[in-house]
Amino acid sequence: MSIADRIRVLIVDDHRTSRMLIRDALEQLGIKQIVFAVDGEEALQTMMTAPCHIIISDFNMPKLDGIQLLKAVRSYAPTKKTPFIILTGQGDRELVQRAAQFGVNNFLAKPITVPVLKKTMEAVVGRLQ
Repeated sequence: MSIADRIRVLIVDDHRTSRMLIRDALEQLGIKQIVFAVDGEEALQTMMTAPCHIIISDFNMPKLDGIQLLKAVRSYAPTKKTPFIILTGQGDRELVQRAAQFGVNNFLAKPITVPVLKKTMEAVVGRLQ
C-alpha cells in the first residue's frame, strides 16, 4: 500500500474553485482521503475531531488566515508535527519568511500544477507511489 493510499489531506481555502482544483490534482496523484475546510477555524475543528496527515492551506482567509492556522496547529500537541503546506503567490517573499518562522514544511505557488504538487507533497511526506 502506497503513502497516497493511506494519507488523509485537509485542504483549507475559502474559495470553492481553489479547493476543487487542489482536490482534482491530489486525486490524480492517487490520494483518495481528502477533506475540506473553508477557513482556519473550521480547519482546527477538523484537526481536533478527525486529524489529517497533511494540511494544504491558503494564506488569505476569513477568521483565521494561513499563518494563524499554522501557529495554532504548531501549538497544539497532537497536531504539532502535522506537515503543513501553505499556498502562496509567485512573489510572496514576506509570507514565505513569516511562515518559515512558525515551522511551515513547504510552499506551493498558485496556479498549481500536478507535477509541482507531487514534488511539493513528496518533499514533505515521501514518495507517494
